[in-house]
Amino acid sequence: MTQIANTVRERLAAGQLALGMALRQARTVDIGRVLAACGFDFAFIDMEHNTMGVDTAAQIALACHDAGVTPLVRVPGYEHYLATRLLDAGAMGIVFPHVDTPEQARQLVGNCKYPPMGHRSLGGPMAQLGFRPHPRAESTALVNTATLVVTMLETPKAIDNADAIAAVPGVDVLLIGTNDLTLEMGIPGKYDDPRVMRAYETVVAACKRHGKYPGMGGIYDHP
Repeated sequence: MTQIANTVRERLAAGQLALGMALRQARTVDIGRVLAACGFDFAFIDMEHNTMGVDTAAQIALACHDAGVTPLVRVPGYEHYLATRLLDAGAMGIVFPHVDTPEQARQLVGNCKYPPMGHRSLGGPMAQLGFRPHPRAESTALVNTATLVVTMLETPKAIDNADAIAAVPGVDVLLIGTNDLTLEMGIPGKYDDPRVMRAYETVVAACKRHGKYPGMGGIYDHP
């Protein structure tokens, strides 16, 4: 049976760590092979904090896919087309910033998943399947399973709602945006503050209860 490889999902399911590199200034397709050579599991293609356009992000995503590196794209908002255009182009997951409530999380799952899990529109042949024709019922189920929905928790409100967000079907990862979280807490850059440690513990516990995966980002110069 046809399968779609998603190294990140496979490693997380096996209880292993998945490591990625954020891409902002690196905008050529050879970065996929560079990441593979360096041993990274995924590319974090960032469309929130730079001027990268959809076409560039899509080309990088497809190149990473071909190199065996899972392409995840952080989109700058919640509009459904921001996610679906990248997924149609070959992204294996979408990272949504500033998710504070389970209601927002349900909307984002609906944007990324085909029915019956969501309401994503079906286009032509799928990049994740090499643009080869497949029965629609099979291809949509395969892509639904392979596609990661990553919610970023970046405010105290989001941390308070971590359990409810983790309980949303279709959410895969709760990623703590530590940099913005410390800003929102009024302690910018204080990554060792006990409140930050408690936030990590809250999110990890919520993920364990609901079979989801915790992640951490937003720390660039702290060992």
